[in-house]
Amino acid sequence: MDNKQLRIPAQPFKDKEFSIAFFELMVRNRVLEERIIKMAKTGDGFFWIGGPGEEAFNISLGLQIEKGQGVGADILHLHYRSNGVLLAMGLPMIDMIRQMRSSHNDPFSGGRNFVSHVAKKEWNVMPVTSTIETQFVVAPGTALAQKRAADKGEKSGVTVVVGGDAGTAEGDFASSLVWSSRPQDELPLLMIVTNNQFGISTPAGTQHGEKLISDRGKAFGIKTATVEGHNPEKVWAGLEEALDYVRNRRKPYLLEVACSRLYGHSSSTGANRIKEEICPIETFEKKLVKNGWLSKVEIEAMYKSAWDEANSALEVARQEPYPDSSTVLNHSFVGDFVGGLPHSAKGGQ
Repeated sequence: MDNKQLRIPAQPFKDKEFSIAFFELMVRNRVLEERIIKMAKTGDGFFWIGGPGEEAFNISLGLQIEKGQGVGADILHLHYRSNGVLLAMGLPMIDMIRQMRSSHNDPFSGGRNFVSHVAKKEWNVMPVTSTIETQFVVAPGTALAQKRAADKGEKSGVTVVVGGDAGTAEGDFASSLVWSSRPQDELPLLMIVTNNQFGISTPAGTQHGEKLISDRGKAFGIKTATVEGHNPEKVWAGLEEALDYVRNRRKPYLLEVACSRLYGHSSSTGANRIKEEICPIETFEKKLVKNGWLSKVEIEAMYKSAWDEANSALEVARQEPYPDSSTVLNHSFVGDFVGGLPHSAKGGQ
């Protein structure tokens, strides 16, 4: 199921079929993260970072994106907590598991990058980087290309950039606010900050003088909003409004999403469940059960199906080799220009 297959009704969460499908995507997202966490702890991978606690937001964004290639579709600058966005767009679990395993069949980097660092040209997913908030200074460039296309009367999507609250301390975030909001030259850019109240181990309350990160856009004349990221209905509505504004007004929008960090920063902090954090899946599950739309038995079956998918994918990835050492220079500037000449001229690939 992906964002081209799922029927999206006018009032999504009043629709039983859509709500169940949305919940199932949230479950698959969580199971993928937990499977990868286990891989980090059992030696099947080297490092985990991801987005447990952000499922309501990630699935909402993935389903509302206009997927495609080129400036006519939406362009995504995501970060390393965006696995659910890709799942909702139609990515199979095995692709993430292959990257975690450093399999040579990793479709994003050939086993050269660690997990959650996706790049998918045919879906306009720009390479996810480890450097914090780099994506915010790159995103105005793709939004500018889309503005120029629209100015010429060509079909144009919008650019979406996602980052965390701690990264807003970087100059890259400020640059995005400046370059997207220049008078008479505004860009179709949706800036999203997922605020889980922590930067690695540093509480946001000790770092931010402002009460809402979204308020920082107001000085630039940018339309802003803050939404609750634990509630699928609220975060869906917030995203829908923001995307509609950017698509139709062709101006920037800053959206802050309040969310949880259920397993800490990454495997470097232990990746253990933090009980005090709100779980969006548990919250939504209670509503579906109360409505009589799902039973506990049906929910257990969903989890079993997701775990079967994840475990089967791991077994496949375990049989695949790591990248061969002879390919170490492939896909790099060094590999392409050895001794000042194209690598292919020296017998390389």
